[in-house]
Amino acid sequence: MTEKVIMAVVVLSTYLLMLAAFFRPQHRKFHVSTMIFVMLFDMGIPVYLYFYRDWYTRLFVHGDIESFLVWMHVILVLSLYILYVFQVQIGRKLLRGDAEASLRIEHRGQGKGILVTRALAILTGALLIEPDPAARG
Repeated sequence: MTEKVIMAVVVLSTYLLMLAAFFRPQHRKFHVSTMIFVMLFDMGIPVYLYFYRDWYTRLFVHGDIESFLVWMHVILVLSLYILYVFQVQIGRKLLRGDAEASLRIEHRGQGKGILVTRALAILTGALLIEPDPAARG
């Protein structure tokens, strides 16, 4: 397997893990630790891409910076990070004991938004993967 396939499998696995944590909020330790792990993982992906992919050549030399798909992916990732900030703020209030029904409803609604946004970010990221030249046969 190539490194790109391994990365795709890992990202999809973290999405499935996030789904499991979303549907098990009553298991607080599992829910909170899984969500924190996935958020940190998502924030580490740009660092990984910066150090291990030739992003400069692809974006600027080949002109992919002008691609609608690239910009859609960037906007989805930024939206995901913003949703993470709001989600953490409400989650911290819930962990402190502010168990208002409106907070729980808002937290769950944002969680659904995160699941949709992250799925779309994963999809657009997968569409941006360049095939290996050797695999073209």
